[in-house]
Amino acid sequence: MSDIEKIRTGIPELDQVLRGGLPRSRIHLVEGRPGSGKTTIGLRFLIDGNEKNERCLYISLSETVDELRATAASHGWTVEGIDLQQLVPAEIGADRQQNVLFPSEAELGQTISLITEAIDKVRPTRVVIDSMSELRMVANDPMRYRRQIVILKQFLLGLDCTSLLMDDLTDEPRQYDLQGTVHGVITLEQREREFGAARRRLRVVKMRGADFQSGWHDFAITNREIYVFPSLIAEEHAKKPARGAVESGIAALDQMLGGGLARGTSVMLLGPTGVGKSSLALQYANVAAEQDEHVAYFAFDESRETLLERANGLSMRAGAAIDDGRIHWERINPSRISPGEFIWKVRRQVEDNKAGVVVIDSLNSYLETMHEETSLLLQMHELLNYLSNQGVLTILIVGQSNLFDNVQDPLDMGFLSDTVVLLRFFEADGEVRKAISVVKKRPGRHETTIREFSLTAQGVFVGPQLAGLEGVLTGVPRLPRESWIAASDD
Repeated sequence: MSDIEKIRTGIPELDQVLRGGLPRSRIHLVEGRPGSGKTTIGLRFLIDGNEKNERCLYISLSETVDELRATAASHGWTVEGIDLQQLVPAEIGADRQQNVLFPSEAELGQTISLITEAIDKVRPTRVVIDSMSELRMVANDPMRYRRQIVILKQFLLGLDCTSLLMDDLTDEPRQYDLQGTVHGVITLEQREREFGAARRRLRVVKMRGADFQSGWHDFAITNREIYVFPSLIAEEHAKKPARGAVESGIAALDQMLGGGLARGTSVMLLGPTGVGKSSLALQYANVAAEQDEHVAYFAFDESRETLLERANGLSMRAGAAIDDGRIHWERINPSRISPGEFIWKVRRQVEDNKAGVVVIDSLNSYLETMHEETSLLLQMHELLNYLSNQGVLTILIVGQSNLFDNVQDPLDMGFLSDTVVLLRFFEADGEVRKAISVVKKRPGRHETTIREFSLTAQGVFVGPQLAGLEGVLTGVPRLPRESWIAASDD
C-alpha cells in the first residue's frame, strides 16, 4: 500500500477513484477538449483548498477573471479568498491593459517567467494553470516547449505545492505531449448523443507511485456541483451471503417458487406488454414495504401517477409507502442520464438506505434508449453481482414485442438472472386470459406447473394448475392428443 500523502480534490467521488485524492506536492495534468469541464474542476479544487485555509492561485492564460467568477457563480460557488490572475505580456504597460492574452505576441520564456513570478509572489499550496495550449502557441518547436515545461516543473516542485495544469488537446498530431512530464494525468471526455444530454466521462491515465481505479467513469456537471460516478467493481463490495426469502403475499405463487424469491438473487419477469409484469413487481415491493423493508423502484416507462392508479386498482397501499419513504420511487430518463449515474443511484439506495429489494422497470427501456452506449450488458452484469453481494433481491422487468409470440428472451438476458418467471396471454373459451410459470430458478426447487394469473380489484391472483391443456405458452391451448382420441371414440 502506498504511503504517499494525498490531497482532496473537493469532489468526493473523484477522490474515491483516486483512492484518497491527488498525491500532494506533485504536478498533475487535466486534459480534455473545450467544454469537457476542466475549468470547473480546477475551480472546485481551489475552493476546497480555500475552505481549508490554504493559499490558492488560479492563473488564466485565456479566460478573464470576470469569466472565472461567472463560472463559479453559475454553480453557486464563491471564489473569495482565492487569488485569480490573468497574465498579460510584460511589454504591455499599465496604460494599455487588455483582458485577453494573445500568446503569439509574447515569447515562451517570457510567459513562463510571468507565471513563475506570479506563483512565487503568492506562494500557494494549490495552483491551477489554465491552459497549457496557450503556451504551445508561443513555442516555435517541440523541443523548446519541453525545455521550458521542465523549467516550470522544477520550479513548482521546489515550492512544495500541488499543481493542476489544464490542457485542451487542440494540437494535432500531439507533438507537444505533456503526459510524460507530469506525475498524474486525468483525461476528460464529452460525447454527444444523437438525442439527449451529452455524456461526460473521465479516466486516470497515470498516477506515479499511487493507486487509483482504472477505466472510464461517468461524471456530470450540474448547476450546483460536480458528481463523479466511479465504475462499479462488484467484488470490492462482497458481504456475508444473505439468507432467507422474500415472499409475494400470494400463497400459490410462493408455492410455485418453493417458498419465495431468495435474497441476494435476481429475478426476471418476462412477458408481453399488458400481461401484468409491473403489477407483479409492485406486489413484491408493496409486501416488502409493509414489512418495513426499504424498496427502491426505478421506472423507465411510466409516471408516478400511472403507477399509483395501478396500485389503487389492485387495492395496494403503495402510495402511502412511497410518501413515507419505505418505497423510493424514481422516474429515470435515459436520454438525460449516463449508465454510470444510474448505477450510482442504485448504489446510494442500497448503501445509504439499506434497500432490500430493487426493481428495474423495464430493462428494455434501459438498454434500448441507451443504445449508443457500449458495454451496457457488462455493466448490468456487474450491477447484478454487486446487488447479489449486498443480499438484495433484484426484480428485472423484460417485455416481449408481441402479445402471442413464441417464448423467447428478446434481450438474451436470461443467463444473467437466477430466476425467470414467465407470464403469457392465452386464448380460451372466447377470452384472452393470462398464465404464469417459473421456467428457471437456480437457488432451490420450484414448481414446473402452469397456473392462471389475473389482476383483480382485490389484488394479484394466482389460480390452480391449468390441467388438461397443452400449448398454453403458445397462446392457443388445446386438449392433449389422448383426450382428443378418447372424445372421438365416444
